Amino acid sequence: MNFLDRKKRAAAAAKAAGVNALLVTHLPDVRYLCGFTGSNAALVLAGGRAVLFTDGRYTAQAKAEARGTRVVIAKKPALTAACEWLEAAKVRRCGFDAEHTTVAALDGMRKAVSGKLRRGMFQPTKPLIAAMREVKDADEIARIRKAAALGCRLFDGMLEFLEPGMTEMAVAAELEHRARLAGAEAMSFETIVASGMRSSMPHGHATMTKLPKQGFVTLDFGVVLAGYMSDMTRTVHLGKARAGEREVYDAVLEAQEAAVARVAPGVVTAEIDEAARSILRRAKLARYFSHSTGHGVGLEIHEGPRLAAKQTQKLEEGMVITIEPGVYMPGRFGVRIEDMVLVTSKGGEVLTPSVKAWIEL
Repeated sequence: MNFLDRKKRAAAAAKAAGVNALLVTHLPDVRYLCGFTGSNAALVLAGGRAVLFTDGRYTAQAKAEARGTRVVIAKKPALTAACEWLEAAKVRRCGFDAEHTTVAALDGMRKAVSGKLRRGMFQPTKPLIAAMREVKDADEIARIRKAAALGCRLFDGMLEFLEPGMTEMAVAAELEHRARLAGAEAMSFETIVASGMRSSMPHGHATMTKLPKQGFVTLDFGVVLAGYMSDMTRTVHLGKARAGEREVYDAVLEAQEAAVARVAPGVVTAEIDEAARSILRRAKLARYFSHSTGHGVGLEIHEGPRLAAKQTQKLEEGMVITIEPGVYMPGRFGVRIEDMVLVTSKGGEVLTPSVKAWIEL
């Protein structure tokens, strides 16, 4: 990871935004800029210097992890110490991420500096570091590949485990247990296992509901390896399909593959969304597709860009996105298929190549 280059680019982004320093408190952004993984941090970039403020719990960890960054173990709240340092360094316009700074935090930042600075010192900016994180470098892509590959292996193994009568909770527990044994640091998010009529719930977290003898089971999950996340969804069928179920599945698969095929640098993200939605519209299922088509993935499970109607951002080489259309018919069933896709100079490379064809167990 080239942390020096990242800090230089962050400083340039701050200058372009009209500030001469940045106060970074969103933990994934802190990790991106210096490598620190602790739960309490404020990182200051000012005048070519990088200073990380944290507390005594992280004395050894911060010094081991924070690259090219001075570490200050604060005896007061890290954010307060960072603000006091900024004042002492004679910084007069410091940018902060308005999307990840609470009103209470901003109030504390202002109270930490002298009265004459409270009005104009802290300037809200767009999420500058989050925008940098959208395009992954080679090291990040390698980590994401490994996380995605582990997700695929887990799904393939679960096909032999699923049986009617076991609870959704048991399925989630087994999947997460296998993930941990395989080296996952954590799950990317709460594992979704939704079966039978519950498969019509896009975020149907696992319950004690038993898998049906005849019906869909949706598995949506991801793992974390070396800080980077994976995300994939597959929907399988237990028993023989009822009328209309196979047709809906095939329509979702066609929509998903059409969207994947549209991926390329320079393509507007709304066009990816429309590529999927148009297939479902033709199948008269578009009204059952109730969310956007995808999002970026990296240090967080939901990053930019967003793939949805009316979005004007263009894809860039190095972005890692999800493509996940679905159809959700309340009281009946639902189907979602999701892949992670790397934007390359030649188009989209699927990082989660587990089988997507109809599976009947």
